[in-house]
Amino acid sequence: MPGLPTPPTPGERPGYSGRAEEVQRRLRRIEGQVRGLQRMVAEDTYCIDVLTQISAATRALQSVALELLGDHLSHCVQDALTAGGPEAGAKVEEARAAIERLVRS
Repeated sequence: MPGLPTPPTPGERPGYSGRAEEVQRRLRRIEGQVRGLQRMVAEDTYCIDVLTQISAATRALQSVALELLGDHLSHCVQDALTAGGPEAGAKVEEARAAIERLVRS
């Protein structure tokens, strides 16, 4: 079915695996931003200030997503294209669908 992720082959690791702790650190920072947003709403903070912080959290998530997408293209997709076969086309389709989701968000 188009757009569904292809399962990793045994032993395949994500492209970011060498930097997983860095990615985790960035996601924890974003999690803190979201908790801050919850506090702002609970404290009846001015709407524009909340929206500004939502925009910052959104940009931070988009930045992580683009970095992971780049890793996926340069690692997983490139490896599949080098290996050839039907998996190559499936990985390209999977990447295309992921890019579509990011553009629509």
